[in-house]
Amino acid sequence: MLNGVGFVIIMICVFGSYIMAGGKMEVILHALPHEMMAIGGAAIGAFLVSNQISVVKAAGKGVVKSFKGSRWKDSDYRDLLTLMFGLLSAFKKGGATAIEPHLDSPKDSPIFSRYPRLIADHHLTEFICDYLRMMTVNFEDPHQIAEAMENDIEAHHHHEMHPQHALQQMADGLPAIGIVAAVLGVIKTMGSIDQPVEVLGAMIGGALVGTFLGVLLSYCFVGPLAAKLGQVIEADGKPFVIAKTAIVAHAQGMPTQVAVEIARRATPSDKAPTFQQLESALEEAKSDFAAQPA
Repeated sequence: MLNGVGFVIIMICVFGSYIMAGGKMEVILHALPHEMMAIGGAAIGAFLVSNQISVVKAAGKGVVKSFKGSRWKDSDYRDLLTLMFGLLSAFKKGGATAIEPHLDSPKDSPIFSRYPRLIADHHLTEFICDYLRMMTVNFEDPHQIAEAMENDIEAHHHHEMHPQHALQQMADGLPAIGIVAAVLGVIKTMGSIDQPVEVLGAMIGGALVGTFLGVLLSYCFVGPLAAKLGQVIEADGKPFVIAKTAIVAHAQGMPTQVAVEIARRATPSDKAPTFQQLESALEEAKSDFAAQPA
């Protein structure tokens, strides 16, 4: 929604100011089809040449994601903290024997199954299960766990950012591609140098539309979408940091509720539940967690 409002403002202000200054839209509209074909076709072609097919597909999904925003709601962060409390409580009470059934089959786990939106994120679910499973085989050095998890998060983030980098690369190239289209227009104009001044003026104006479109598409459309996608990817990576914080705090021997509170403080401030909200969520879930094997 916000993206659409922004694009409408761009179009109204850019073309509105042009018309108010006495500019004629006929010149732009006449040149638009072939200039857009040159610029758009060259940009898409270069995009395909410079990226693997997996990145191309991910970039398409990334554009959609930049419009939809982060998939994480405020309630999801609260649920994640409650999930970590349940898993760490089961681990603390019953050790490997108590927690392994939840890690082996999260969909059948009474703890995981309370949070279907979390289970739907298989990367996050695997991340949590893998590192808790490591702790069941005496991989308990907090520094080793923190380093391994940090490296894992960094690798995942690097992979997720590939489509963002690809879109930003396209945005960076659009002004130059616009110049290419403009130069073609100038070449066409020079081939008609014997025409009247009025005709040459219209042809030069049409050629400059190429430069205009290249810059407009770069800085007002593709570039902002790439920046927005980067923000969404950053936001979608926060749950991994929260899970890491809770697990590392648990490995350091902190009480489960303290470990979860430390993880709450790693939650983005505009999404984090208050202490009282989290306390209420934990109290609501404790009756279910108490039924798990000790």
